[in-house]
Amino acid sequence: MGTPPPGDPEQGHFGLAVQDYTHSTAPNRRFADIVTQRLVKAVLAGQLAPYSDDELAAIALNCTLKEDAARKVEREMSKRIAAVAMSSRIGETFDAIVTGVTSRGTFIRVLRPAVEGLLSQGQQGADVGDKLRVKLIRTDIQRGYIDFARD
Repeated sequence: MGTPPPGDPEQGHFGLAVQDYTHSTAPNRRFADIVTQRLVKAVLAGQLAPYSDDELAAIALNCTLKEDAARKVEREMSKRIAAVAMSSRIGETFDAIVTGVTSRGTFIRVLRPAVEGLLSQGQQGADVGDKLRVKLIRTDIQRGYIDFARD
């Protein structure tokens, strides 16, 4: 739809039932936009803020929780897509770098193609920053897992 040319009547926002509407962020941030606009409108009109400090804190927390949940879904889908892309390459070897060593395992990033996975065999002695040659041994598309063994 885009922005109308200067002088054309504003279309407004059908879903929000407002005529004078603008936004500065992606659709997943529209609630935060509308809260901000309500605050700005109140200031410009010389009115009291439409939200108390406690209400704004609750709104901010809710927005953060929703954004975190969306980021988690996005990461899960990215992992599944990577597993799909790598599923036909089982048995191939790749250059990689160790990106994390935790109690859950040793994590690596393959350089080409850029995917992340678990070093599930040969992880002893591997440390963050180590460059390794690894072989793809397994993918689990449903879980988004990509497992490698040190070559």
